[in-house]
This record gives sequence, C-alpha cells and structure tokens, in this order.
Amino acid sequence: MAQRTILVLGASGLIGRFVTDDLRARGFRVVGLARKLSPAQTMSAFDIELPILSLDTAALTHVLDEHAVDVVVNCLGVLQDGPGSDTDAVHRDFVARLLRAIAGSGRAIRLVHISIPGTAEADRTAFATTKREAERLIAASGIPHAILRPGFVVAPSAYGGSAMLRALAAFPLDLPDAEMATPFQPVAVDDISATIAWLAAREIDDASAKAVTWDLMQSQPITLAGVIKQFRLAFGTAGSSHVAMPSFMLDLGAKIGDLVSTLGWRPPMRTTALAELRRGVTGDPSEWIAATGIVLKTLVDAIGRHPATIQDKWFARLFLIKALIVASLVVFWLVSGAIALFVSYRAAAAILGAHNFPPALVDPITIGTSLMDISIGVLIAFRRTAAVGLAAGIIASLGYMLGAAILTPDLWIEPLGALVKTGPAIVLMLVALLMLDNR
Repeated sequence: MAQRTILVLGASGLIGRFVTDDLRARGFRVVGLARKLSPAQTMSAFDIELPILSLDTAALTHVLDEHAVDVVVNCLGVLQDGPGSDTDAVHRDFVARLLRAIAGSGRAIRLVHISIPGTAEADRTAFATTKREAERLIAASGIPHAILRPGFVVAPSAYGGSAMLRALAAFPLDLPDAEMATPFQPVAVDDISATIAWLAAREIDDASAKAVTWDLMQSQPITLAGVIKQFRLAFGTAGSSHVAMPSFMLDLGAKIGDLVSTLGWRPPMRTTALAELRRGVTGDPSEWIAATGIVLKTLVDAIGRHPATIQDKWFARLFLIKALIVASLVVFWLVSGAIALFVSYRAAAAILGAHNFPPALVDPITIGTSLMDISIGVLIAFRRTAAVGLAAGIIASLGYMLGAAILTPDLWIEPLGALVKTGPAIVLMLVALLMLDNR
C-alpha cells in the first residue's frame, strides 16, 4: 500500500497535536495545519500556519491538491461564541466549504470529523447544535467519511476541561454532588489516533469505513467523580478530605468565565462548558470496537499507572491560581492608578512637592504616572495584550524603585514599606508572564 497523506486541521489543539505526532510515528505522511502553532509545535516542515477559517473553497482545494491529501482529519472546534470565536463559522460554515473543496478536488479523499457525543434531542447549546449541523452536512455529502464522537479525552497534555479536572484533583475541592454524579465516559487520546490510523489504512471504497458514525469511549459506566478520583490517585491526594462547592458558586464561576472571555481569555468554566458537563458524556462504543478491533486503554492506563510527576502536580496546582494572579494584578494596577488620580490626588502630588520637585512638573508627573498605572491594568486585562502589560508593569515598577532610590530615598524606610513591597509585585508579574502560554 502506498504511503497515505493525512491533513490534520487544528494541529495545535489537544487532540490535533497528539494525532499529528502519533500518526507520523506510525509511518503516515502528516501535514499539520493550524491558525497558530507554538514554537515547540513547529518541529516538522509539514507543520504549517494558515488562517484556516478564512480560507475559501478554492484555497482549501489548493491545499488538498498541493499536498496530495488522501485523508482529512478535522479537529477544529470552539466552545462558545465570543471575540474571535464563532461556533457557526467554525463548526458549520467551514465544514460546508471543506466538503465542497473535497468534492471539487477530483481526488478520492476520506474525511474524518471529530464531533461530540450525545443526541440531537439533548443539544441545548450553540456549541452542540452547530456540531450536529456539521454532522448532517457531512452525512448528506456522499463523501467517504467517519464521524468520531469522543468521550472525555484523556491525553498526556491538558487544556480546558481536562486541565480543570486535574486542578480539582490537586485541591481538596469537589464540584456539587449532582455534577459529580454525572455520567462521564472517558477515552484515551491514543485510541482516537489508533482509530484514525485504522481508517487511513482502509481503501476509499471499503464499506466498513465509507460512512460511519462512532462513539469513542470506554464502555464501562463511570461518573465525573470516578474520573477525578483516578487523577487523585495519581496525584496522591485521594486520601484527603474534600469539600463540595455549592451549586451557586459553580454557576457564578461560569458567568464570570463568560465575562472574562469577552477580554479574549479562554477560561475552561463558562456557561457552555457547564451545560455540557451537566449533560454528561455517554454513548455506545460497541460498533466502533467491533469494526476496528481496537483494544481500548482503561482509564487507569490513560492517566498512567505511575505516580504523577512533579511537573504534573505543579501544573494542576497552578492552573486555577493563574486566573487569580492575573485578576489580582489587573485590580492592583487599576486601583493604584485610580486612587492616585481620583481619591488621593493631592496627597500623591504632595509627595513630589515635599521632595523639591519643580512645581510645574508635579501635576504632569502625578497625572502621567496614574494614567500609566491604569493603562498597564487595562493591558493585562486583555489576553492579546497581557504580555505587553506585564512587561510594562515590571519595567514601570523597576523605574519607580530606581527613581525613589535617587530622588526620594527616605520613602524606602517609610513605616508601611510601600516601595519594599514592590519587589514581590515584580516577582508576581514575572510569574504571570511565564504562565501565559495555554499550549
């Protein structure tokens, strides 16, 4: 059999990245395509950055022809509408263009589409309904296809919901009892990749793989509590006592997540994520297992039979703290600037006046530094400019410390130690800057 070429769309994501690397290890020629790849993800000449969602049908056809693609694996997806995220555009409109490109390419191409488990009757969110619309488009296209509906994906890396469950496992904190009892059938990402490899090895007219829809998950029933318990066993936290948060805190957290997402952040807990969590993850994997003969990894195997490494523990412990760090820095800069500008302006100006600053410079410096502090807070608040804001905050803080050492050294020994406390604030900003990466 000639070597098959596989095009993975969304090769920077949790599933897409693993599948890209794993299929290459299996001997396939894999082109990984993503809107944005991290430097660590561009290890192959076949890892390509393109504005995927902006590509029209002709451009998609060109990509298929240029790389002589035999199999397309679509791993693209967004959880919720927001700045830069449109569920209709990603799940339905793009798939429609992709289907037209495959049909117009003149090549025999199989489409493997990553969808979600469940039934259309239970779909309540834009995320779920648009995913289901894409399934209907694919089924009606007549193109050889496989629609894969993975359960809760357990992978070596973590992102979004999988990262949040690790964080819960690292802390003595449980979700409310109703959510903990939700059915939550997992699947190892290795089994998803093995399925795609099995499909890629089939001839295009193989009836067993020409038009299939499979639930990819373990057949054994398990709840969300069972999944978290297995992570706790790996982290060594299973024996400690745990406190269940009240439901209103979960709902409030989802609303706050929605608000934060308008600033460009992608918190794992938003109203869509909460709705999908409460819906549960269930399905019937019998057809998939019977067709492929894949021996599934158990949850224990997927998480690992060995204790979690220190890297795993640090990530899990810091994942939720990251949001608290960023939020506290935003508040710190906004409030400090606002107090100096609107509440204690005369007192702030008097500090400069008391140290023989030229009177003509007192007001401009007081106003300028206050506005600079507020601007730094705003920059940190938006995900796209957070790195710039944190770097500016570090530079500004060092400038304040240096300026005080030269012009007002007595402030270093004032009773409340305001300048002394600037040092830990700089370290906290450096920590936040080093934690900004999501992938």
